[in-house]
Amino acid sequence: MPLSTVARVTLLPGVLAALLLATGQATAAPVTATVENGTTTTACAEEDNVSLTLRGDGIRHMRIEALQPDYLDKIGNDVTKPDFSGCNFDGGAHPTDPAHRFRKRTVVLMDNAQWRIVGMTLPTFWRPQRVPVQVGKRKDSGFHLLQVFKKENGKALEAIVLYPSDGYWRIKPLPEARFGDGVYGSSFLLGPVEAAARPVVNIASIRIVPRPLAINVRFTDGGSAAVRVNEISRARTALDVTLSKPTAGAQPFAVLRSMYVTPDNADVSEVRWQASPQAALQVLPLPEVKTLQATQVRFGRSLPSKHNTSAPDIAFSEFDDGAR
Repeated sequence: MPLSTVARVTLLPGVLAALLLATGQATAAPVTATVENGTTTTACAEEDNVSLTLRGDGIRHMRIEALQPDYLDKIGNDVTKPDFSGCNFDGGAHPTDPAHRFRKRTVVLMDNAQWRIVGMTLPTFWRPQRVPVQVGKRKDSGFHLLQVFKKENGKALEAIVLYPSDGYWRIKPLPEARFGDGVYGSSFLLGPVEAAARPVVNIASIRIVPRPLAINVRFTDGGSAAVRVNEISRARTALDVTLSKPTAGAQPFAVLRSMYVTPDNADVSEVRWQASPQAALQVLPLPEVKTLQATQVRFGRSLPSKHNTSAPDIAFSEFDDGAR
């Protein structure tokens, strides 16, 4: 029975707050994230020389999206072939990486009318971790990739990849038909980021819930993240993230990893952000970004690139201090 007008205005403040929390009407406060640019110079289009670190205090929720680049309709030729011309490696293992050996396998962990989830173990990987994975009631471990495909007219289209052993994610919208399977660009880390040969997030276990689809990640430090798949469409792939405990400013809660050689040869060439929900949108070329404060930030391109031309922009937004 809805509350009458009189009842609503005469409730004690504590009672009203409790009712709002119980009915999901309480609003969380927006929080600002600090973005720090740690990009280094490279001539190699296949090297992750871009590191954009996100820190903040008190963040419990955020949205992470892969969005089509603004110039998508102008693309005539979608360049997706790797370019190792400026690199000291040729598509195999990176020369500075360790090579831990595994038994190669591919396992279909779930396959229904809406989703297909696949676990893949590579012959070699740079980290030895074997992370336990549960999909529905099925349990396994030791995968280097977890691939999430969305079914569309019976066809499975990949939209999400999570690397359990080092904590990297890649997401993309469903591609336009003329682009085939589409292409990933930037990747990101989510959780308590630590320094290794490159940034990593140490994952203790992963549990995937099919309906509604959510990827629950438990970290080795005892915290966790519930990552709900909000949307996978031609426009975007959107993840709603709730952290089990608020972030602390000293440790990054996310890092965007990407590549930049020149403005027209990059997976990220500019940063767009708002310093507050009411503030004007600001835009800077990637090399000019040092440190900024943002309530939402988008890492992308406005100039078509000759590398992964149709790859999506990656945006972080809706930072707030409440769980969802």
